[in-house]
Amino acid sequence: MTTSLQSYVQQRLDERRAQQLYREHKILAAAPNPAAVVDGRELITFSSNDYLGLAAHPEVIRAQQRGAELGAGATASHLVNGHLEIHQQLQQKIAELTGREAALLFGSGYMANVGVIGALVGRGDFVVQDRLNHASLIDGGRLCGAQYLRFAHNDLDALERQLQRARSQCGDGGKILLAVDGVYSMDGDTAPLAEMAGLCETYDAWLMVDEAHGFGAMGSVQFPCAGSVAAAGLDQDAAPVVMGTLGKSAGNGGAFVAGSRELIDYLAQFARTYVYTTGMPPAVAAGSLRALELMQELPLQQTLNERIAYFRVRATTLGLSLEDSTSGIQPLVLGCEKTVLLVAERLRQAGFLVGAIRPPTVPAGTARLRITLSAAHSEPQIDALLAALVAALESVELPA
Repeated sequence: MTTSLQSYVQQRLDERRAQQLYREHKILAAAPNPAAVVDGRELITFSSNDYLGLAAHPEVIRAQQRGAELGAGATASHLVNGHLEIHQQLQQKIAELTGREAALLFGSGYMANVGVIGALVGRGDFVVQDRLNHASLIDGGRLCGAQYLRFAHNDLDALERQLQRARSQCGDGGKILLAVDGVYSMDGDTAPLAEMAGLCETYDAWLMVDEAHGFGAMGSVQFPCAGSVAAAGLDQDAAPVVMGTLGKSAGNGGAFVAGSRELIDYLAQFARTYVYTTGMPPAVAAGSLRALELMQELPLQQTLNERIAYFRVRATTLGLSLEDSTSGIQPLVLGCEKTVLLVAERLRQAGFLVGAIRPPTVPAGTARLRITLSAAHSEPQIDALLAALVAALESVELPA
């Protein structure tokens, strides 16, 4: 007998397959470096967020192994008995790298964004967001109970109109949170953070920046690994809430929020996704700590930037139309979902794994190949990918 639940989910799955939007798991034998065995076949991956190549670094793996000797799990939430010395050391290292007074660990970037937004604003307040923000920021805004305003991607005039609207409606006593990505995960471009910080000062709004794709990969002379906030020259007062992840450039897992001592103390009391969650496994904390030390010790960011520049020069020479991105995320927008799937499959047949990104992850009509670069890639690997990409594009009928 078919239940109503079975009928409902089957209908939704059939719709998604018909729209060329059904996503499938790929089974990897181990983390890519950047080679990986994917569904039994060796491929070179240009699809991970391991921008510095630390996920498979032997010193990071050994640090995780030593960390596991402290316990397989934290056994409780951080505020009960799940906060170990290794967690405290990691938080101090994050504060040092980001130039903030303190930091707080979360289980994931999604949990950090949802928890922080819900702790800072609620009914009677406003949260303002870029239309291309990550789903975790969007969901945090929807769930927090505050009025939710969005503005066109990186459009400062549209942002100011929304801040004016929020301030006029909530009065002098209401709270306004502006939440944006520092580096946009599907486009690779960066937010105009310095200008946004200026608008926040004008309208007494709080700036929250998601550094998931910026932390470790960019920064300033003083804080080279801190991310896009540091690159924009913003200190703790100008950008008071900084969220970063440890599962991308740091190659491990989990996330953090960095800011003033008072902010971190507050979030430890009021961020529900922190209070009501088991602490980060000690092995992950130990691996993350060693990864952050390697960010400081090795020229990984310099190598990443060299690979990005090499890719863009070679791609332009071959006539490929790139987006305006100087980050490790280099999208190639093709528009049609079916075309993106076809090109990705041709690349796979040629020995490369590249993400085929379709709605709802990106807006309709902007399906794309999301090519991600790492310090672990070599120039010959990049040349081989580009040759395969040109051949794949020539083999399929591109939409006019």
